[in-house]
Amino acid sequence: MRLIIFGWLFVGTVLPAQASNGATAAIAMPDEFSAETAEKILQQGGNAVDAAIASAFVLAVTYPEAGNIGGGGFMTLYASETDKFRPQGEVSAGTDKHAYFLDYREKAPKAASANMYLDDNRKIIPYRSLIGYQASGVPGTVMGLWMAHQRFGSLPWKELLQPAIDYAQSGFMVSPELVAMRKWYQHWVADKSKDLNFNQYFSGLKANHLFKQPELASTLKRIAEEGADDFYHGETALAIVKQMQAHDGLITLKDLADYEAKWRMPIQAEWKGYTVVSAPPPSSGGVALVQLLKMKALLAPEYRRQLALAKKEGIPEQAFEAHFYAEMEKRVFADRAKYLGDPDFVKVPVQQLISDDYISRRAESVEWDGPSETESIKPGKIESPETTHFSIVDFDGNAVSNTYTLNMPFGNGVVIEGGGFLMNDEMDDFSSKPGVANIFGVVGGHANAIAPEKRMLSSMTPTILLKDNEAVMAVGTPGGSSIITSVFQTIVNTLDKHMDAQDAVNATRVHHQLFPKDQIDYNPSLPKATQNALQLMGYTLRKNDYMGDVQLVVKRHGQWQAASDMRGRGEAKVFTKEPEQPAVEEGEPSDEEQMPESEMQ
Repeated sequence: MRLIIFGWLFVGTVLPAQASNGATAAIAMPDEFSAETAEKILQQGGNAVDAAIASAFVLAVTYPEAGNIGGGGFMTLYASETDKFRPQGEVSAGTDKHAYFLDYREKAPKAASANMYLDDNRKIIPYRSLIGYQASGVPGTVMGLWMAHQRFGSLPWKELLQPAIDYAQSGFMVSPELVAMRKWYQHWVADKSKDLNFNQYFSGLKANHLFKQPELASTLKRIAEEGADDFYHGETALAIVKQMQAHDGLITLKDLADYEAKWRMPIQAEWKGYTVVSAPPPSSGGVALVQLLKMKALLAPEYRRQLALAKKEGIPEQAFEAHFYAEMEKRVFADRAKYLGDPDFVKVPVQQLISDDYISRRAESVEWDGPSETESIKPGKIESPETTHFSIVDFDGNAVSNTYTLNMPFGNGVVIEGGGFLMNDEMDDFSSKPGVANIFGVVGGHANAIAPEKRMLSSMTPTILLKDNEAVMAVGTPGGSSIITSVFQTIVNTLDKHMDAQDAVNATRVHHQLFPKDQIDYNPSLPKATQNALQLMGYTLRKNDYMGDVQLVVKRHGQWQAASDMRGRGEAKVFTKEPEQPAVEEGEPSDEEQMPESEMQ
């Protein structure tokens, strides 16, 4: 989950768009290069999954702080079934199209252990789970994209990797934002490890100059030729393990050979006439999002009554709403810490956590006059537990919402020599010590303790909303623990407050996660009166200079809208299908050949 909370606001290229007739597609991408690639693939006849695969590999080149082949992530899909590979078990629901979820989250190496980041006094060793060779989980991105292609891909695998190969080989124009991020990371990591090769590979990033990555180009060429086999069994696997062995890293050839991505049943819940399709465990995102949406809908009548009383007391509506969100979020993050983890290792009571009865009981304790006492917020009782995102809808209505990550910007700072790609530091997303916060300030429990081959808990929340068996929204964001609350507020802004797509993603967002106690983060700004009111209620406020990069496509009034967050450097487009050019019969001169030379200038 990409963490950018250290002192600047990224202002991205914001290109919302609408199209009014003909077959249309919509994309919201984190940078211009992935946007160009996604549009090109769709215009060439590829589907949403093809566009997602090609864009993900491009981002591994042009968005190195989060795009990756050395990390992992989640893909939520709504797509027509194919006669290709079908996984075992029930993974979909729907009619003409079906909802799917692909888990390609990293896994702990087999040599990992519950206390691996603790010293002899059982205190956490600073930065051991974040920086350097022991911070990496076994990467899942290449396997995840390969499996998505095996089931849903329509264009050849090699063709989908070619744009990324071209950008790595010929270079891409570096943005000032990427340079700023690289400078921050180099400064941040400088006194925390001497065993990194990050500067050797990325110190050459200069704004408005081409940046070429020949080693990465060679790796991508091998993956294009050999598929996932190269990364998990072939030359790339050998390069990863050789470097790990030389620096006391944990990942072995056996870890890579045994890695598997998994098709899982997505979280699905009905909300106000929509079907919410989102990420199941090992993500906490889908459960938390459904809890927030349902709790808000359940409390709406009382919220309106309490808001009227608050206004009479001079409390601004924005302040009261922020307090309301914080109260709900406290309860959601308490449940997250207690119950959520890898479902292959712990029993996660998903259906109970998102049931109407359970959420009704959780809603009863919401305080309207001020913050609930943090220590009193316990998990509910269960009867019986630097990231980047893109959203794509193709011309046929297939939708992909994909979030993948290295965790911190540029992961653990380790570049695989000869491979040219960064490794993740996802081991920090485990509970290194239950009850102690990770880099994002999120407290975890025993359900998310480290264990060999276990997937670490995530907040990634790639989400699709359906209405009448059609995808009407695809949304997601990076942002660590604020992912959940950013996706929640974007959905509310769009469907409850009826904002256009661009206004919905640009609007001020607030975030609370139980700890730090009674702290509300916000971005980009809150009026002084709102700040004063929240402080009088007992909150402390912190301006978070990042807090997400939402990528949203949504159908409003029968037309697609697309928006990239102003907080990032993304690009969003809605476009019509280009007419197919008629084939030229053999021996027949083309229009260009028939045109007089004077008219061709």
